[in-house]
Amino acid sequence: MSKQYDFSYLRVLVVDDSRFMTRVVSQMLEAFGVRNIATAYSGYDAFHRAKEFGPDIVISDWDMDGGGGPELVSLLRDRDESPCPYVGIIMLTGYAERRRVLQARNMGITEFLAKPVSAKALLARLINMVEQPRPFIRVRDNRYFGPDRRRVVGDRYKGPERRTKYKPKPTRVGVS
Repeated sequence: MSKQYDFSYLRVLVVDDSRFMTRVVSQMLEAFGVRNIATAYSGYDAFHRAKEFGPDIVISDWDMDGGGGPELVSLLRDRDESPCPYVGIIMLTGYAERRRVLQARNMGITEFLAKPVSAKALLARLINMVEQPRPFIRVRDNRYFGPDRRRVVGDRYKGPERRTKYKPKPTRVGVS
């Protein structure tokens, strides 16, 4: 028996400079039961929108005029200035080469999704964020703050270089 998710309380901010893409992604989210969706058309616009909206998840394009996805991730992960440094971020982009995926991971995104996006792939990322939330870490000297970049299960290393883990703020998703 598969789990049924109640995404109705989830707050999602969709960021893309293409109004067509924001509409497509928003319609997919509505089909999944998400009722609280906001849109923005640049990274800087999205950061200001996040202050007002308080998203649980941000779905952002990489390349946009007026501040792209990398700038947005940097602003959101800034723990001093950000309204939501622990927000889950899905990078949705047409640039899917390995170097971009690694760059996005090292910026602090939670999930990566290549365009063209399917509803099935987007739903899988949402479910993964709910079922397997990754702890947040801060690397020494503040070189990185974000979800643990390793997807390894277990906490075997206990040495002096062990990273500090932060618990992400719980999302408003119900599971039945």
